[in-house]
Amino acid sequence: MSWQIPTQVELDIIAGKAKYQTFQTGNGGQSILQVPANSFVVIFGYDFSPAGGGIDCVGLALSNDGGFVSLSVDRLRWFETQQISFYTGTDFFPFIHHVDKKTSGVPFDVALNSYRTIESIDNAPISRQVYITSTNDVTITHGLILNTFNNTMNAIPITNRTPQGLSYGGSPQVMNTQTNYGGAAPLQFMQPSPKDYLDFGFGLLPGNADNQAFATPDAANGLLASTTHLFNLGGDTFTSAAAANYYLCMHYAIYSKTIPEQRG
Repeated sequence: MSWQIPTQVELDIIAGKAKYQTFQTGNGGQSILQVPANSFVVIFGYDFSPAGGGIDCVGLALSNDGGFVSLSVDRLRWFETQQISFYTGTDFFPFIHHVDKKTSGVPFDVALNSYRTIESIDNAPISRQVYITSTNDVTITHGLILNTFNNTMNAIPITNRTPQGLSYGGSPQVMNTQTNYGGAAPLQFMQPSPKDYLDFGFGLLPGNADNQAFATPDAANGLLASTTHLFNLGGDTFTSAAAANYYLCMHYAIYSKTIPEQRG
């Protein structure tokens, strides 16, 4: 998926009403896009190069009924799910990305009766179209996610929002309805919805319930700053490696006037 300049924004740039700019960040976990006074920005896309590139893990692949099972997964597992989020002071926009892992093999090792595999994170840029407007500075947070714990499992009842046949309402399948997402007091992502949660017969809402999935800072499970994990893996050698760090390039238009009521 790629991003495009929204038509109205492009027309405003051509007419001189707005200016196209980029904001590039990386090598950490927290950044702030500054928005000047009496101005507003329209962020319409970003290119995200995930953390974890340039790290090759050599693992052992044992023959297993015609297949092969890799034994070197833990070292790269943190990099396989990464989150980018934007906070405008009034609105919060999280984006969770799964990141591909590349695996290649080397010739069969007769002495070990096994194959060797080389695994690495595919840090090719991920492009996304967004539409975020703000008169305030925009806080940008990046981090790695290792675990999201399925806390409660339930079958979904039939309601006017979960009709039988079109949704899981009335299905005998038991699925996750509450997920813990990081933090000292983990965020509880409630499904199908925190609204009228009792209507589904799932009990009382916890104090930190939310209606969308996003990770919060937690060094054990994520959100974890990528530089912290890189240092834990290989010290300054890894934190200094450009390929191992994440990079984010935001594309936006800045308007030197107060934000209109109707933003399109």
